[in-house]
Amino acid sequence: MRLSQMLFVTLREDPAEAEIPSHKLMLRAGYIRRISSGVFAYLPLMLRVLNKVSAIVRDEMNGTGAQECLLPQLQPAELWQESGRWDTYTKAEGIMFALTDRRQQEVALGPTHEEVITMVARDMVRSYRQLPTHLYQIQTKFRDEIRPRFGLMRGREFIMKDGYSFHADMDSLKATYGDMYQAYSNILSRCGLKFRAVEADSGAIGGSGSHEFMVLADAGEDEVLYTEDGKYAANVEKAVSVAADAVPSEFSEYKKLETPNTSTIETMAKFLGCSPTQIVKNVLYQAVYDNGKTVLVLINIRGDQDVNDTKLQNALTNLAADYDASTLLSLEVPDPEAQAKWAAKPLPLGYIAPDISDDYIQTLDNVAPKFLRLVDETAVDLKNFATGANEKGYHVVGANWGDQFTLPEIVIDIRKANAGDRAVHDPSQTIQTARGIEIGHIFQLGTKYSTAMGATYTDEGGKSQPLVMGCYGIGVSRLAQAAVEQSYDKNGIIWPVAIAPYQAVVVVPNINDADQMAAAEKLYEELNAAGVETLLDDRKERAGVKFKDSELIGIPFRVVTGRSLKEGKVEAVKRADGESVELAVDEVVSTIKQWVDDAIG
Repeated sequence: MRLSQMLFVTLREDPAEAEIPSHKLMLRAGYIRRISSGVFAYLPLMLRVLNKVSAIVRDEMNGTGAQECLLPQLQPAELWQESGRWDTYTKAEGIMFALTDRRQQEVALGPTHEEVITMVARDMVRSYRQLPTHLYQIQTKFRDEIRPRFGLMRGREFIMKDGYSFHADMDSLKATYGDMYQAYSNILSRCGLKFRAVEADSGAIGGSGSHEFMVLADAGEDEVLYTEDGKYAANVEKAVSVAADAVPSEFSEYKKLETPNTSTIETMAKFLGCSPTQIVKNVLYQAVYDNGKTVLVLINIRGDQDVNDTKLQNALTNLAADYDASTLLSLEVPDPEAQAKWAAKPLPLGYIAPDISDDYIQTLDNVAPKFLRLVDETAVDLKNFATGANEKGYHVVGANWGDQFTLPEIVIDIRKANAGDRAVHDPSQTIQTARGIEIGHIFQLGTKYSTAMGATYTDEGGKSQPLVMGCYGIGVSRLAQAAVEQSYDKNGIIWPVAIAPYQAVVVVPNINDADQMAAAEKLYEELNAAGVETLLDDRKERAGVKFKDSELIGIPFRVVTGRSLKEGKVEAVKRADGESVELAVDEVVSTIKQWVDDAIG
């Protein structure tokens, strides 16, 4: 492709809308253009990148025996209501574009396709002889993000590969899950990315187990916790660890103390002269279920620890049936306005004790009359601890479970794991932290959707059984931007060769020089003929502008037909490290071709 014939516009300044380097560079380099909040046009250079990523994804997926299909983007609400996720996606998470068509039927733009594919399997899979089967697609998905940001990282429209497998049993699912783990690792490796596969929370997708594939980058929205021995890695939402040991309590007897202006753990510990590990912190949450029921949740946790909201959401979702509900719609720390709707009297905030009375809750039809009391494992073994006294300006010290306070029946791991903690599998290993961009996520769904939607098969004994399912997603457009976020410098993008829009660019410093143009034309034709995807910068621009643009757009190898052409040589430059060599003209094609082959492997 000749740049003089391409829609090619670069910017010298960072666009005001862009926050992270990759977003700035992709806008400046003319890869994408913002159409509206979270919606972008993929321009010619970008589309070539996306096509290359998609080709790698297809190759790896097809290699596992998965079959490509294409599912509808417009989905009827009835399918999501069958699975029980309609309220979750339209109300709780609120991420689905839902609308009513002219026939007054509710429909939505698909953020994911579990319901659609389950319907297809329900209609077509009859016998165990058809199993296992695995379908995947690459298409545009939609999420109604409240605050789209970071370009293609968190957009409202994006390209994604999602796949779904169907099995007769869990052993078959686990085999395919292992294949997908390897395939996703292969995809990211072939795209030239540094990544880490981590244990993850399954979220609204559900299932018994899942892994995320994180591209490591400082701008990543996710925190990854891992150990140096390589035996443990997890998203912070899922991570578990062994907390630091609690400092033995110095309080030898139970008593109530006046503690003015000590509504935080920090001020309380300072006033009492104790370690936060000697304190039981009591945190109040307000949970609302899909049947409208509000439940007040009191968490007891060690004072130096924080509640992991994702773990808490999962625990409360598992308890939904206790409140005649099916899913959790919202979870928050109630502000004064929220408290006013159910509090029978002012709460002693900052001074709440584990035994705060249920009579703080008004008798209302839509509010559970009792606190749901949960205790984190870190608080269970504390002795002679300090905690609130249910009276503003007062705390108690020297308290014990079984004496002054009743230990809640529900004991769970609800704390946030932190860097510096000890590893569960080997306490000698210290938990490390890194930032990551989630690119892929694989799930063992089990029978969640097939049971809800009646998708069954007939087993060898003639008995009807629910299909066992797996789900596997990878963000194609997100991967492309993550590659930029992982590899750039002050001059612009540094594309991995495998997914670069072009592998080489031939730059003509002076298009009015007949010799330079003739040599460039010849090299351009020969490189492309040799299979090296090559651009020709034949624009009527200054040489400096062309050099800057070639670095900005990140083409891996640059060939310059400059002054050394008089000696029969040209300059060849590697974008990744800036290495520059002079080559005889007749050596250029073989050398660049070798560089490309070596890089792709």
